[in-house]
Amino acid sequence: MKQTTIEIDKDSGFCFGVVTAIHKAEEELSKGSTLYCLGDIVHNSREVERLKEMGLITIDHQEFANLHNVKVLLRAHGEPPETYDIARKNNIEIIDATCPVVLRLQKRIKQEYMQEKADDKQIVIYGKNGHAEVLGLVGQTQGKAIVIEKLEEVSRLDFNKDIRLYSQTTKSLDEFKEIIAYIKEHISPNVTFQYYDTICRQVANRIPNIRRFAAAHDLVFFVSGKKSSNGKMLFNECLKVNPNSHLIENANEINEDLLAGATSIGICGATSTPKWLMEETEQHICQILQSPKDKE
Repeated sequence: MKQTTIEIDKDSGFCFGVVTAIHKAEEELSKGSTLYCLGDIVHNSREVERLKEMGLITIDHQEFANLHNVKVLLRAHGEPPETYDIARKNNIEIIDATCPVVLRLQKRIKQEYMQEKADDKQIVIYGKNGHAEVLGLVGQTQGKAIVIEKLEEVSRLDFNKDIRLYSQTTKSLDEFKEIIAYIKEHISPNVTFQYYDTICRQVANRIPNIRRFAAAHDLVFFVSGKKSSNGKMLFNECLKVNPNSHLIENANEINEDLLAGATSIGICGATSTPKWLMEETEQHICQILQSPKDKE
């Protein structure tokens, strides 16, 4: 009988922005001081729980507005200008872990918005409505930027007005190119269209890799928090090349039936998936595979 092999994707796991945010949180918590985090530090409930046990207190924006004289960590996703205004007013010390890629994008959008004749053009952001990063980007335009989530929504733009297109850093590069092509095809010759590829390459480059990895195994477990938009996008890439791919939040979702007949198992994850969670999944699979032999 052929032995089952298990492989963890070496290129999966935290991106550098998330690594920095978690490192800053751990550094502050090690000093023994109280530290708040505005929103989940990462879209992975297990990692959030681990840091909670270390003392990290997760708060929402309403709670943040009522705090005074404390330390608050801003996660990698970034925040709109009003968050910094509240911090100054309430004497809140900000530990800023905004990803540098997101920071650059915020500045570009703000500069675009502050230019003359801003009302004559549409600042468009390809991203997920309500996503933390997107809220921070829209905030640079005093809420005036238009957010489009998918290609079908592009038709509601005014093609008789100038368009400046940006993207949430973790979106699909292929879909972004489709949106560019659609606007080019429909925009009036009397106005201008400029687009800026603001997709993080550390994320975008994971797509071809995750496709190769998923195709190389007959069973794939994609470990990710259900809130992670990056996780949903990368998992869909797995499904495209390997229909026998499963999205799981933790190892307990795996049972003997799922493993039946598999000779090559791949474990991968999102930019918000900690390595230790993928390793825990591997250990759980090994235990299931070994248990029938123990019973013989």
